[in-house]
Amino acid sequence: MWGIIPAAGAGTRIQPLAFSKELLPVGGSPEGLVHRPRAVSEYILERMTIGGADKICFVVAPGKSDILEYYGRRQSGVSICFAVQPEPVGLCDALFRAAPFIPEEETVCIGLPDTIWYPESALLSLPSDALSFLTFPVDHPEFFDAVFSGPSGKVIRIEVKQKQPSTNWVWGAFKMPGTVFQELFQLWNARGRRDEYIGPLVNHYLENGGSACAVPAGEQYIDVGTFDGYREAVHLLGFGSRPATAGASR
Repeated sequence: MWGIIPAAGAGTRIQPLAFSKELLPVGGSPEGLVHRPRAVSEYILERMTIGGADKICFVVAPGKSDILEYYGRRQSGVSICFAVQPEPVGLCDALFRAAPFIPEEETVCIGLPDTIWYPESALLSLPSDALSFLTFPVDHPEFFDAVFSGPSGKVIRIEVKQKQPSTNWVWGAFKMPGTVFQELFQLWNARGRRDEYIGPLVNHYLENGGSACAVPAGEQYIDVGTFDGYREAVHLLGFGSRPATAGASR
């Protein structure tokens, strides 16, 4: 299974930083006899690996060589490659920079590098034969992409940062067969590549006969791309892993 991690964003919500926001230290982990800080993007890499990914594509901007240096030197147990997004023109453009790597016969999962969510194994809850969204309950869904679904979990629409969303469940990651990924890529091209966010593209996919499901297996979701989210993550993790008694989602 492939994992795609879009890491080309400028991180304007948490600037100024002297390095890529995806390398922001949050929490820590043991390494031999010492404890070392963890880059925030290590959490999504870890969750993808637990979920079955054995190949990871980081999509980076031209000026983000520090991500290449960081992950190019690490032994993560998965094969890592890099694709470049020349201009910051949206999430769809970033994701489809990985399209040449994704064969139709493989599964692909997508997650954001500046988020931390639990449980770590939640990606295992998503089916591999359908477009599926891992959803989390949050206090302020208007800041995210809400996933409005029916009683059976069938996705009706994605509501992108709407002031009054129909639900407080938002997607934190999603998964699909390689065939669906390539269908979405072709649809994005057919629409003149005008979709910046994945939500409008998926909505058009659904309107044209496609299907998707929402899996509410997420318990806690933190957006570390804002200062408040970073502060929450540091408070939660300290220099180690999440305490067993951690509280509810944001």
